[in-house]
Amino acid sequence: MGIYRDVILPKLCDLSMRNERLHPYRTRVIGAAEGRVLEIGSGSGLNLPFYRADVREILALEPDPALLAMARRVPHSEMPINFIEASAEAIPLDDNSVDTVVTTWTLCTIPGAATALAEMRRVLRPEGKLLFVEHGLSPDHGVRRWQDNLTPIWRRIGGGCHLNRPIRLMIEGAGFRIDRIETGYMRGPKPMTFMYEGSARPK
Repeated sequence: MGIYRDVILPKLCDLSMRNERLHPYRTRVIGAAEGRVLEIGSGSGLNLPFYRADVREILALEPDPALLAMARRVPHSEMPINFIEASAEAIPLDDNSVDTVVTTWTLCTIPGAATALAEMRRVLRPEGKLLFVEHGLSPDHGVRRWQDNLTPIWRRIGGGCHLNRPIRLMIEGAGFRIDRIETGYMRGPKPMTFMYEGSARPK
């Protein structure tokens, strides 16, 4: 689940494997988290240093045990972190039990993304929020055609990553109300870099 975010996207953006260009996204999205936070597809822990003092606890959900092992070695603040080896399609948490759900470059790879979003809504408190930054379907016809044509092979080489998922429609279709959304291309190949960044709440 964290392969695109942790490996492929940084490589596309910077051949030296540094990911400074993603830092502004992480700073804005993760910096808005508060309370008890569930991070979906936490991967190797790249987001952990970006959480602020408003966070009481982090629940880092990741299905890949190797990535979880890497995340446990990442330096971070003293806030409690519980690493959970599980899938987003079956989150092992009670209903209405978290204040914030964070997803960063993850929805593209989850096989059952609609089920995962329904699970995120289930575990969020009624006043909770979903914070997201994702890449997905472009509004430009020419780019969309490339995304559609590339996705079958890209899924095989990119850890299941879909280039053409309509992120906003997926979030709204799962019973969320978008509070804020910003879209646009970041630097890099356009089929891979159309970004959706924002927040949503359960309806």
